[in-house]
Amino acid sequence: MADSQAAATEAAVAGEAAAPVKAPAETDTPKPGEGGTKSKEFEGAIGGIRDPSNVEEEESDEEEYDDEDLEDDDEDEDEDDEDHEGFMSMLQNFIMNKLDLSDHGEVEKVLEEVTVEGVVKYINSGKCKNVITMAGAGISTSAGIPDFRSPGTGLYNNLEKYNLPFPEAIFDIEFFKSNPKPFFVLAKDLYPGAFNPTPSHWFIRLLHEKGILLRHYTQNIDTLEHIAGLPAEKVVEAHGTFRTSHCIACRKEYSQDWMKEEILKDNIPTCEECSGLVKPDIVFFRESLPTRFFQLMQTDFPKCDLLLILGTSLTVQPFAMLINNVPSSCPRLLINREKAGAMDPMMAMLQGMLSSSGLALDSPRNIRDVALLGDCDEGCAKLVDMLGWKEDYEKLFTPPKKAEKTEE
Repeated sequence: MADSQAAATEAAVAGEAAAPVKAPAETDTPKPGEGGTKSKEFEGAIGGIRDPSNVEEEESDEEEYDDEDLEDDDEDEDEDDEDHEGFMSMLQNFIMNKLDLSDHGEVEKVLEEVTVEGVVKYINSGKCKNVITMAGAGISTSAGIPDFRSPGTGLYNNLEKYNLPFPEAIFDIEFFKSNPKPFFVLAKDLYPGAFNPTPSHWFIRLLHEKGILLRHYTQNIDTLEHIAGLPAEKVVEAHGTFRTSHCIACRKEYSQDWMKEEILKDNIPTCEECSGLVKPDIVFFRESLPTRFFQLMQTDFPKCDLLLILGTSLTVQPFAMLINNVPSSCPRLLINREKAGAMDPMMAMLQGMLSSSGLALDSPRNIRDVALLGDCDEGCAKLVDMLGWKEDYEKLFTPPKKAEKTEE
């Protein structure tokens, strides 16, 4: 989520002050995406989005409501409506692009040449004013934070010690409710504050300093963008954040400092009001993405005039769909170890679509998609050099030299 992190624990969670909760059998917690009544179609790296159309059906299972319940339900329904509207808008754009139903006509060619050099010329031309960055775990691995899916080194490959029914269970909300300890033990090792921003984070900050960053969308939950000094309003944490936490029962909010103290003490954080579990506001499997993600996605992407995709495999939905929401003429630069998000090569050959689902990196009619393959940090540093921004870039993370004392 996915997204540094942290946490620890060992202790039972009081329900109402009473008995410990039983861990379910493996069958009680189906793997995300395997079906069952509780599985959802779109899920995040460490979290996902439920289908808002199921909200009414889920609520109809409740037999009785008191007045307070009804008020809470009204608030929930408002949030679900917003999520639903954003989700349907994104889905509509995706389907139109997939079937080439959009009325794109003759698409303007923005880049002089469809190369990294062409992107550099475009940025330096002054015409590029609304850059959106989309980032995944690849921008944080050099900080010492493992990504999720790399064979051998990815987080999901190294969870044997937690005795999980399946690797993703450590970020599954139903499993968490019955057995929160594995998550908090992992969280202690990955807690935000134990890691420093990478060159990729400083590059994103530099885009902001240059006045051309519209928004930074991240799947990561490590908060390294904030440590690098990127203003909170510029960041959309699609899979949530460690900066706030809530009781999953009564929704009482807790600060990052409170959660950090509980985690580092190896406690299972429990609510001071109702003794319910307190969870950082990161998105687990079977949870909705933040409302802010859907709100800003609808207004930001139509304005985008350059999309930078950094260190992500573009396999996790709905985040990966965002690359299709920019205007059809908007250049898209992928900085990643390997090609990602590309349209099917056969479709690219046969159709050569100008407005399509995925990056048209191998299409003979590609007029806007460029890949800078290799290490993400190295790619960002190369781009900085080519842009002539090296001095400004290094000032961001190099402490100022102390003035030398002169002899009187």
